[in-house]
Amino acid sequence: MQSIIRLQDITKSYYMGSQVLQVLKGITLDINKNEYVALMGPSGSGKSTLMNILGCLDSPTSGTYILNGHDVSKMPDSSLAEVRNKEIGFVFQQFNLLPRLTALENVALTLVYAGISRKQRNEIAMDVLQKVGLGDRSHHKPNELSGGQIQRVAVARALVNSPSIILADEPTGNLDTKTSFEIMELFGEIHSSGNTVVLVTHEEDIANYAKRIIRLRDGVVEKDFQKEAGVAMSH
Repeated sequence: MQSIIRLQDITKSYYMGSQVLQVLKGITLDINKNEYVALMGPSGSGKSTLMNILGCLDSPTSGTYILNGHDVSKMPDSSLAEVRNKEIGFVFQQFNLLPRLTALENVALTLVYAGISRKQRNEIAMDVLQKVGLGDRSHHKPNELSGGQIQRVAVARALVNSPSIILADEPTGNLDTKTSFEIMELFGEIHSSGNTVVLVTHEEDIANYAKRIIRLRDGVVEKDFQKEAGVAMSH
């Protein structure tokens, strides 16, 4: 198997005056291409910090992070931003869509940095919106869409660059139960079509959609297990 994420002894500390707060205490992990992984852990376990490092939003204090063959642990911010735009699609709990733009414009915006013509950007964005079941809502603005539809737009925006990894941070946190299941079904389809999906959640029933669960506690990996194929999911 080819690992797309390789973390070797990753630590992260924050300095407050003379105090050192060590959040991650030596994390070593491999995530393979086309894996579907849930990162779990109680508040303060380090899962958000780890997600920021995985997403190249932050750099580790020490250790090595190889993302799709690039060593990103020592990169300057400018190079990190470039890797982030190319390799990672983010889905956040707060959706983070621009309210004045239509669904199509929100999704196409990500491609501006890729130097693609406007016509082509719109074609690619439309194609991805259709994949997430929102082709007929492409000209609606976020305030004209339901929570589930807005999250689908956010998922489309994450997919539009054909990233190596989809990173989803509590993607159902603001959704009701029925809509949460629909969004998780969508992540299942995305995974089946060949994407690597890493999900950060504190909800057991959401984590259960993943094929592998990594539990953090106090900045270390407490448990890392593969779910056996064919296990019935509790809904």
